[in-house]
Amino acid sequence: MAKQIPEFENEDEEREFWAAHDSAEYLDWEKAEQVVFPKLKPSTKTISLRIPESMLDEIRLLANKRDIPYQSLIKVFLRERIDSELYK
Repeated sequence: MAKQIPEFENEDEEREFWAAHDSAEYLDWEKAEQVVFPKLKPSTKTISLRIPESMLDEIRLLANKRDIPYQSLIKVFLRERIDSELYK
């Protein structure tokens, strides 16, 4: 029998609990079903980034060739680089 999941007063308390406990002790993952949230968007945070104007011009040129916004291209480039660094 699985352990009872405690009641949490807030998300921080829940986050701390799950960081210190194995969910397999509380849930039967054999009965889990995959769920898809098609309209769920990841949280974003606005940042200020200083880059040389020439670099921004080059990014805009590349984005125009791909017919996408330059901010989207920057995110693609960052994602590719992060993946290559973390998952070599």
